[in-house]
Amino acid sequence: MKIYLDNAATTKVDDKVLKAMLPYFKENYGNASSLHMEGTEAKTALEKSRKIIAKSLNANTKEIYFTSGGTESNNWALKGLFWENFPKKNHIITTKIEHDCVINTCKWLEKQGAEITYLDVDKEGFINLEKLKNSVTNKTFLVSIIHGNNEIGTIQNLEEIGKITKEKNILFHTDACQSYTKIPIDMKKMNLNLITINSHKIHGPKGVGALFIKDKTKIQPLMHGGGHEKKQRSGTENIPGIVGFAKAVEIAKEKDFKKIEKLRDKLIEDILTNIPNTKLNGPKKPRLQNNANISFINVEGEAIGGYLENQGIFISTGSACMSNTLASSHVLKAIGLTDLEQNSSIRISLSKYTTEKEIDYVLKKLPEIIKRLRRLSPLLK
Repeated sequence: MKIYLDNAATTKVDDKVLKAMLPYFKENYGNASSLHMEGTEAKTALEKSRKIIAKSLNANTKEIYFTSGGTESNNWALKGLFWENFPKKNHIITTKIEHDCVINTCKWLEKQGAEITYLDVDKEGFINLEKLKNSVTNKTFLVSIIHGNNEIGTIQNLEEIGKITKEKNILFHTDACQSYTKIPIDMKKMNLNLITINSHKIHGPKGVGALFIKDKTKIQPLMHGGGHEKKQRSGTENIPGIVGFAKAVEIAKEKDFKKIEKLRDKLIEDILTNIPNTKLNGPKKPRLQNNANISFINVEGEAIGGYLENQGIFISTGSACMSNTLASSHVLKAIGLTDLEQNSSIRISLSKYTTEKEIDYVLKKLPEIIKRLRRLSPLLK
């Protein structure tokens, strides 16, 4: 049996998505910038996809710019706005629990003259709105706060944050890669100026994403070249990927997320009830429907992952972007976990393909594994 429960890292491409993409690899393979019929067909598919994604955010079609994924979109949002506003304004407000690509971009920008405020979060991962408001200075041009956290599933209240940024007359960007299609995002209600989204977290292909940029927002391009994407993001558009991205958005259904949430709740409740010395990281609600992050005290998360893999179960010990390093999680540290609690944590993330039978299998195997590892643990000697 093979049970994939690392869907916060990436997801299986839906068959409907793959079917929509295939013609643009082999038959309708023209360049969208070409003026002949083949190019026109590609351009039509590009603009149809843009319209689908714009509608999902309550945005205008001209406000969607396709990129290679979430990392590029986040880099473009932060760097492009910094270059546009520096040196008159140089202050960015973000949080201590952002995705690594935001944290590392901010660290790089500090070397270029940016001032960055990294907001603390509480034990469940939520920011303090008053602290956000009090952090704004006359040099602040941007607030960048993740919507749904990739490690602990915390969902920030974008509407309330948007009220503050509107009142203070500063730009508001969110990384919505994990929350997109799972949680409704309305750029108008939330007063969002920029939104990062991507495809491979929602059963679309890898290597494609988008950045929503509100009309009249001034930003410098990150990619220079032939002037694609209204001269804002040069590079030949990935038409098969973009078509697949739009199809994934089109077929995302609320009923699937309700089913995922029900299975997720069953998983968490059973683990916390039947395995002693366990701790849920992040809030019970509001939480991403597919996310469960749990600490098993006195057991190494890496060991749990290895034993589960031997049983055909694939999970994560944190963000996939950090899995090739020995660094502890900055997110778990920010919510106050001890080193021991951080190292004993695993992330289980579900998808619409996850079945109750699979969850039952995990709940059968996991207690046996934890019991065995605790017997072997030097921490309990």
